[in-house]
Amino acid sequence: MDQKEIPKNLRDDNLSEETKTLISSLRSDIDTQGNKLYNYQGCWYYSATLQGVLNFQGNFKPQDSDIVIASFPKSGATWLKALTVSLLERSKHRSPDDHPLLSQNPHALVQSLEANLYLSSQTPDLVTKLSSSPRLFSAHMPLLTLQETLKDSPCKIVYLCRNVKDALVSRWFFRCSYLKKEVERHVLEAIHVLEAMFESFCSGVSFYGPFWDQVSSYWSGSLEDPDHILFLRYEEMKEDPYAQLKRLAEFLSCPISEEEEHSGIVEEILELCSLRSLSSLEINKTGKTSNGVDYKFFFRKGEVGDSKNYLTPEMEDKIDKIVQEKLEGTGLNF
Repeated sequence: MDQKEIPKNLRDDNLSEETKTLISSLRSDIDTQGNKLYNYQGCWYYSATLQGVLNFQGNFKPQDSDIVIASFPKSGATWLKALTVSLLERSKHRSPDDHPLLSQNPHALVQSLEANLYLSSQTPDLVTKLSSSPRLFSAHMPLLTLQETLKDSPCKIVYLCRNVKDALVSRWFFRCSYLKKEVERHVLEAIHVLEAMFESFCSGVSFYGPFWDQVSSYWSGSLEDPDHILFLRYEEMKEDPYAQLKRLAEFLSCPISEEEEHSGIVEEILELCSLRSLSSLEINKTGKTSNGVDYKFFFRKGEVGDSKNYLTPEMEDKIDKIVQEKLEGTGLNF
C-alpha cells in the first residue's frame, strides 16, 4: 500500500526524535490488524496518534471558554458535536438556510485535538481552522492525559459514555466500511474482524483502551468537579433527548430560555441533528475527512441495544462480567 493511502493515525513519518526515544521505552502490543500499539499514561495509541497527544500536551494553550467533547470511539460523538454546535450557534443561525451543519460535517466543525489538529504539527493554525467562539475541540484521550494540559483552566469537558457492546459493534461496522469489507458482502471475513476486535477489547489492548479505565476517569472527574466536567450517557440522550439537550445547554452556560422553548428551538435543534437529517445531507453523503474517510461511514443506526444482533450471548456475557468487575466500587454501571 502506498504510504499516502495509510491512515494518518497509523503513519510514523512525522515522529520526532524525542517521540521515537519515548516509544522505545513504552510497553507495546499488536492490534487486530497487525498494527503496533504503545501504552502511554495508561492508554493504547498508534505511534502517530501518540505523537499527536504529545504535540497537544506540549504546545496547546487553553482559553478559559474552550469546550472539549470527549468520548471512547464510536460512542455517539458525531451526534453530540452536532448538538453542541447547534446550541452555541442558535442565535446566529436560526434560519435553516445558513446553518453550518448544512455544509460541513460535525467532525469538520469540531476537530480532534490529538487525531487531527496536533497530529502532524506542534503548532497548528487554530485561528484559521476554528471558526466558532467559544472554541470547540474533541478528544478520545483519557481524562488524566487531557487534564495534564488543561489544568488550572476553567474550560469545560463534556464526556459521552455509551454501552460498550454497542460501541464495539459500531466500531466494527466502521472498520469494515473503512477497509471496504462491508459486513453484508464479506460475512466470514467481517465476523473474523469482529471476533478479533472483541478479544482485543476484553484484553484491554485496543486503540484508546482500556475502555473501563477511560470511562471511570471521566465518571470520577464529573463527580469531583461537576462545574467543569459533564458526564452524559448515550442511552439517556436517546431516551429523553429534550431533557438532555437542556442539561447540556445549562452546563455550557447557554441555557435555553422559556421563550426559546415556547418557540420550538429545542425541537428544531433535535430535528436538524437527528441521524435521519444529518445522513441525508449532501456533504455527509459525498464528503470525506482529512484522512480520506467517507463521512457516510459515521452514520449507521445509532440504536440502543443493536449489539445483541451481532454479538453471541457468550460474548455479551463475557463483556458484561469484565466491565462489571473493572468498574466495581466506582458507582458507575451499565
